[in-house]
Amino acid sequence: MELSSAAFWIALLQIIWVNILLSGDNAVVIALAARSLPPAQQKKAIVIGSAAAIIMRIVLTLVAAKLLLLPWLKLIGALLLVYIGVSLLLPEGEDEGGGKEHGSLLVAIRTIMIADLVMSLDNVVAVAAAAMGDTTLLVLGLAISIPLVIFGSTLLLKVIERFPIIVWVGAALLGFIAGELLVGDPALQEPVARIDAALGVTQHDFALIAGALGAVLVLALGKIMLGRQKAASEA
Repeated sequence: MELSSAAFWIALLQIIWVNILLSGDNAVVIALAARSLPPAQQKKAIVIGSAAAIIMRIVLTLVAAKLLLLPWLKLIGALLLVYIGVSLLLPEGEDEGGGKEHGSLLVAIRTIMIADLVMSLDNVVAVAAAAMGDTTLLVLGLAISIPLVIFGSTLLLKVIERFPIIVWVGAALLGFIAGELLVGDPALQEPVARIDAALGVTQHDFALIAGALGAVLVLALGKIMLGRQKAASEA
């Protein structure tokens, strides 16, 4: 596609717009992962994590069609998201001097990359469709999206500092996405179809139900883990 053509620029704007719309959940996990870091490292984690996530998304998009057909991939991704959601609810430990021990920059970046990798499995299909097979267009569009994702994550981080309850909302969102991913796994297509028929619901409605159960699961596990940590610290 020619750089000077109107079709190129229209497709480029479509990729940027689609990526912005699909990056809301990614901005949430980036902000949640960075919140435990010292202020001086928060911006670094957001920038590095966002850039690495976009690069992974480019690679994912190039092989999206084949990836989404692999059995059990979404199931593994769902389990990873539940784990990440619960871990983000747990407070940081205490250091030997009794003060709060900040999280590790590398751990935060790793969390951002894993979560974005899992959550991008479905998102990349829309981006790939907008690129219409043009690799240059794809890379350029996603690269332009990096500062937009960084801005959204930075803004959300400030909101989290003021309203800590958003941490629980973000964890619930990860659980919801995990539930939807689970029922969308190709390996579970037949049993899910039977459950849909037995319940008399559509596939979309069942995915929403699974998402809601996933959100409840993450919040419940987080509550249990927090309770155990509190009991252990008081013992």
